[in-house]
Amino acid sequence: MQNNYSLPPFKMKVIEPIHLISKEDRIKKLKEAGYNPFQLRSDDVFIDLLTDSGTGAMSHFQWGALMIGDESYAGSSSFFRLEKVVKEITGYRYIIPAHQGRGAEQVVIPLLVKHPGMVFISNIHFDTTRAHVEMAGARAIDSVCKECFDIHQYYPFKGNFDLELLEKIIQKYHKENVAGIIMTITNNSAGGQPVSLENMKAVAKIAKNNNIPLLIDGARYAENSYFIKLREEAYKNKSVREIALETFDLADIFLMSSKKDGLVNIGGLIAIKNDVAFFQQCQTRIVPMEGFPTYGGLAGRDMDALAVGLNEALEEEYLQYRLDEVRFLGDLLRDAGVPIQYPAGGHAIFVDCKEMCPNIPYDQFPAQAVCNELYLEGGIRAVEIGSLLLGRDPDTMENIKADAEFMRLTIPRRTYTQEHLRYVAMCVIKVFERRSAIKGVKFVYESPILRHFTAKFEPVE
Repeated sequence: MQNNYSLPPFKMKVIEPIHLISKEDRIKKLKEAGYNPFQLRSDDVFIDLLTDSGTGAMSHFQWGALMIGDESYAGSSSFFRLEKVVKEITGYRYIIPAHQGRGAEQVVIPLLVKHPGMVFISNIHFDTTRAHVEMAGARAIDSVCKECFDIHQYYPFKGNFDLELLEKIIQKYHKENVAGIIMTITNNSAGGQPVSLENMKAVAKIAKNNNIPLLIDGARYAENSYFIKLREEAYKNKSVREIALETFDLADIFLMSSKKDGLVNIGGLIAIKNDVAFFQQCQTRIVPMEGFPTYGGLAGRDMDALAVGLNEALEEEYLQYRLDEVRFLGDLLRDAGVPIQYPAGGHAIFVDCKEMCPNIPYDQFPAQAVCNELYLEGGIRAVEIGSLLLGRDPDTMENIKADAEFMRLTIPRRTYTQEHLRYVAMCVIKVFERRSAIKGVKFVYESPILRHFTAKFEPVE
């Protein structure tokens, strides 16, 4: 195993105690949670790798910024500090805060759906994006590159669009029926995999030629920009800020869950490049759905913490450490023979549970079963990214078979040490060693929308 991992560019000032409850209690708690880690209480979790959304640690600069928050209902000075930072990073003219990424999606996505039968195309839609597309009466279609799901083969940009497939989809549905092209960076469902600027430029050209709006779903745009610096020859001498600015210049709209690369516990963003009419439409919707346009569901203190966090997330010393801590966990698992998406992504390690448990059918959700086993083994909470998350076909209501059945080990930012991750690896390896005994799960309760959050299961006998 390689050992050239960078040191954390910070030291700890505040800690939060965590406790590992007994194996007997973990068995009881998982059953009470309906064999769904989402339903576990955080007090019953030892190491929480469910998500990197809002779960990271804020810096002392961010905590200090909380104290200058302006809680005015309208025209808050906190908003203008945030607006200035977002404009500098993106180059966009119009900025609206939202309470989180799905708040931004519920405002923007329905405005792009002009008539029945429309589609959105993405490298891969993530869960809430797909849900908002379908709730708006459109269909979500994915067009990710062929290399994406060859998990053992190194490819630098597994999050890329399949450009040929993208053009075929546009031809099939006709350009006037494509509500938007959504560039997800990094590509979460692909394993936190980056997208190259070369690929993004090609997608932007296709979008422009067909007069289709191009959106960036950029919750992890800073991590994506650093991957470009590391892996795309033309950009090795560019700063991450320069790469980010060039990225945003390609699109028309930027949506962000700021709980990732904003380094805050709550927040989202809508940024619009130039279209004042569309901005005004978004303003109209934001008021009844999120709040006044200069707070959008956020307290002033949250906007000030976000303004600081957005800048901190672009620090290259931090980004080097961030990618290295993910790679560290991936190397431990890969060296032990655990099948993971390789190379490691930017925010998580994705374990291929279809390869790990070929005996479990896709509609018995192998990754969900492995997540449950990992909790029982070591009190670690992970999340399924596979057929359970993908949901049902809106027309046939059949379970959709995902291309990969991933267990996502999502690493919160600036939160866990290498020793925590070493413990995670040890527990995953123990589960892997008894993989042939793992059984799937079946529904006891299934929600019709975003079912993975609230579903309840029982083991298949």
